[in-house]
Amino acid sequence: MMNDFLTVRRGFRLRALLPVLAMALAVLLAGCEKTPSGPVYRIGYMNCNSEAETMHRFLPLTRYLEKELGVRFEAIPVDTQDFVERYEQGEFDFTHTNAILYIILKKEQNLELLATEKRGQYGSRTAGALVVRRDSDIQTLEDVRGKRLIFGPQLALQGYAAQYDLLLQAGIDPELDLAYYAIPHGSFKHEKVIYGAWFGAFDVAAAPVLDLEIMIAEGKIEADDFRILAQSEIMPYCTFGAAPHVDAKLVADFRRALLKLTPEDTVEMDGERIKVLNAALIDGFEQLLDSDYDVNRDLLRRVNMPPYQEF
Repeated sequence: MMNDFLTVRRGFRLRALLPVLAMALAVLLAGCEKTPSGPVYRIGYMNCNSEAETMHRFLPLTRYLEKELGVRFEAIPVDTQDFVERYEQGEFDFTHTNAILYIILKKEQNLELLATEKRGQYGSRTAGALVVRRDSDIQTLEDVRGKRLIFGPQLALQGYAAQYDLLLQAGIDPELDLAYYAIPHGSFKHEKVIYGAWFGAFDVAAAPVLDLEIMIAEGKIEADDFRILAQSEIMPYCTFGAAPHVDAKLVADFRRALLKLTPEDTVEMDGERIKVLNAALIDGFEQLLDSDYDVNRDLLRRVNMPPYQEF
């Protein structure tokens, strides 16, 4: 009886101590956040829509990586067209780029694949589409002949290469069979492409499916504003990579930190607690194999684009 009584007492004591232990554990874990020190590693972020938007999206993620790894990082926004040249000059230790730049740097500079970002209905992949206004008289790809088409930026896999390939596969040479085509200047090119068709300046738009999703979600367009004439297969999207000279352990830690990110992870910046993935407009990260990018490589070969371009 006495032993039973003591067991019950110890149970009560343990239960009473649980909140205290939980609080102590929380304090201990908070104390495990690492203070960044040592050399500065530079992360080159390919500009998404503009330099300002890129920094707004990825500075919290950069601070998160510093906190997790105890390493100092510098976020550098980079124009897409300048990325390869600046990488070759040794400016970046880590990269965040679209899939074309990853493939170029993998082939020519042995860039290591880290993780691929997930966003939208296809996760770490998306597709390119040729779209027209819902009320357009263009019904098939064959009807595109002699029409005005607007592509996205030339180094956009799902905004240019995929649609160029769709036309070639349909027997339509964009260089000969269209009335003309254009590529917008400046920032937010994918939105300009979609609005270009919406406002009637062009008959057909080369739109990434992900950007259509985003603009619909943001209320900028309605889902039934457009009709999809053709859509490519889905392919890996924006990708983190590491330069070969970076220490293998740091590379592994960097990848692990990306893959374990959840929507609840936060960093403090300018006195404000910010959700990292929410700021980056990313749903999470996935570890793909380099061979998963072969579908992208096959497409680039078909449309004669870098790094497989032949003259």
